[in-house]
Amino acid sequence: MERVLVSQDAQFDAQAVTDAVAAGIEEIGRASSSEELASIRTRYAGAESVLTRAGRSLGSLPPADRKDAGRLVGKLKADFGRAFGARQKEVAAAEEARELASQTVDMTLPVRRRPLGARHPLPRLMEDVEDLFVSMGWQISQGPEVESEWYDFDALNFGPDHPARQMQDTFYVKGTQARDAAGFVGSNMVLRTQTSSDQVRALLTRGVPLYIACPGRAFRTDELHATHTPVFHQCEALAVDRDLTMADLKGVLDKLAVAMFGPEAKSRLRPSYFPFTEPSAELDLWFPDKKGGAGWIEWGGCGMVNPNVLKSAGLDPEKYTGFAFGVGMERTLLLRHDINDMHDLVEGDVRFSDQFVMGE
Repeated sequence: MERVLVSQDAQFDAQAVTDAVAAGIEEIGRASSSEELASIRTRYAGAESVLTRAGRSLGSLPPADRKDAGRLVGKLKADFGRAFGARQKEVAAAEEARELASQTVDMTLPVRRRPLGARHPLPRLMEDVEDLFVSMGWQISQGPEVESEWYDFDALNFGPDHPARQMQDTFYVKGTQARDAAGFVGSNMVLRTQTSSDQVRALLTRGVPLYIACPGRAFRTDELHATHTPVFHQCEALAVDRDLTMADLKGVLDKLAVAMFGPEAKSRLRPSYFPFTEPSAELDLWFPDKKGGAGWIEWGGCGMVNPNVLKSAGLDPEKYTGFAFGVGMERTLLLRHDINDMHDLVEGDVRFSDQFVMGE
């Protein structure tokens, strides 16, 4: 059967269908990937292929020719299907072999005897805090860790007899009786007891308006135990501008609480005393995942900048006001992750840091 004319617009061309299927089977034999096979099947056995159109035209053939035409179409479909199925298995097996070969492990190679370390969660936490302040348009300021008493105490309104200045609270650096950056002769050098000293430097060098966060290490002569360490980290913040109030301070503290402890966290202020702020307040934190259940816990200290501090920086407290606050980074980490012992943060056990790798 070479050709059966059905009507003026439709015809069944047996030779054309046979040639098309033969060409498709030949291409199947040359195919080397599953993608190529899928493309061949679409072209030679898809909805718009010669073979499919021939099958649809069978109903329009004269009854005398329909049987032979149907037998031919069925045979061609079977031939194409067998060729396709056999080649599909071969190609799939070859692709699997290539994939396995690419993942082969040479068991004779030496293994890594020392496992990789993990980044400590504390610097990651401090970066999160810095990102928050930068997102609000604040600047990040970092000053020296070896500081003069003037920056660490005098400029912050600590009197000469303040207990914090005693040897039992402060690390003094021996042999530095010289003129310091502020021009004082004989001013002792100390390991800074808080990062507030950098706030004074910023007031003197950057001027106002000033919005800075000061993350970094501080040092006090505490013994290492479950809740304290002689080397610790703080993030203190200072804002000095015209017409700042406690309401501005509270707004920033609430933002910090939410960033650190989730959308339900909030802050409150309790009256307190600090030499460098007036009025001063203890900063309390409420968050739902607090150990023992949702509730309040002390987090840091804050207040409006003491006028004496502004004067020490050459500012008129009648024109400018400011607020400052500070929170301990170790304490924040302990609260966030329900860590019970400060030793875990300082002993350098990689198994501790490994717990915080998720999400990096």
